[in-house]
Amino acid sequence: MTDVTGAPADVLHTLFHSDQGGHEQVVLCQDRASGLKAVIAIHSTALGPALGGTRFYPYATEAEAVADALNLARGMSYKNAMAGLDHGGGKAVIIGDPERDKTEELLLAYGRMVASLGGRYVTACDVGTYVADMDVVARECRWTTGRSPENGGAGDSSVLTAYGVYQGMRASAQHLWGDPSLRGRKVGIAGVGKVGHHLVQHLRDEGAEVVITDVREEAVGRILAAHPEGVTAVADTATLIRVQDLDIYAPCALGGALNDDTVPALTAKVVCGAANNQLAHPGVEKDLADRGILYAPDYVVNAGGVIQVADELHGFDFERCRAKAAKIFDTTLAIFARAKTDGIPPAAAADRIAEQRMHEAATERAL
Repeated sequence: MTDVTGAPADVLHTLFHSDQGGHEQVVLCQDRASGLKAVIAIHSTALGPALGGTRFYPYATEAEAVADALNLARGMSYKNAMAGLDHGGGKAVIIGDPERDKTEELLLAYGRMVASLGGRYVTACDVGTYVADMDVVARECRWTTGRSPENGGAGDSSVLTAYGVYQGMRASAQHLWGDPSLRGRKVGIAGVGKVGHHLVQHLRDEGAEVVITDVREEAVGRILAAHPEGVTAVADTATLIRVQDLDIYAPCALGGALNDDTVPALTAKVVCGAANNQLAHPGVEKDLADRGILYAPDYVVNAGGVIQVADELHGFDFERCRAKAAKIFDTTLAIFARAKTDGIPPAAAADRIAEQRMHEAATERAL
């Protein structure tokens, strides 16, 4: 098995001793009647109740699921801090194939598990879970966001996630080329599902040329049907990252997209996408910088969705959320400026800013 850095390690050692650990609480959940097996990881509540989605995924092993939950929860602490939210970071994973194993009984059992934490963790959608699923979970747990408007929620958070990534791209263009406009730029998107298809729309509305790929042929077909001009498809991600004259590469599927194999092959000058945990291991951010590739930290630019679900707890207002998500443009520029001042990659600069906010909150609470 691997720890959250991708290196072989014992889960408990990662949790209690690793620099990548430091989680406040990890809950292993099981309901035999429904078949539920889940992990809820709370990394930090320094800024407030932990907030993060529920991933439903067929992990190869339980250890892999625990490691993913730890990694994702830690990422949510940083994402929520950089988004200016009064929430810490948490994440849950349900082990199983959502197409085969997801049932109403299982989701209700999961809701009871989250509810047992008394509000320390607030859940939402992630890979393999949808608005309809959160409506079911909410029947057992009031600390559930990402619900449908009919059930008092904000609906699909991928709309503002895509909008935030789009703002991150505009900030990257401003920093690198002196102009935030993406008109005429060539953007490659790997993964055109929940978030990716909204991102394509933003880019085409501005006049960008878009190249897409997705493991699901139906997802590609939907995009090509909706955009008969200005969008082309390639066979796979390995082909996409090697497309000539690519300005921006947007990983919008699962994590680990930036690794020792892909970074040397990238033709894009900017990486800015919606996927979580894009850096496969520590040091990749330096490899990108050494190649002169500008990296917009994933947890900064993909924060539109968590901004939306956090607002749901206070009475959702879409325009208020959209205005907050638009500030991702300014936040991304501030990270690039900090990186230049400190002489470090943008990912490290974002970490420093987030850690400073969490430290100040924890210190204030201790006084």
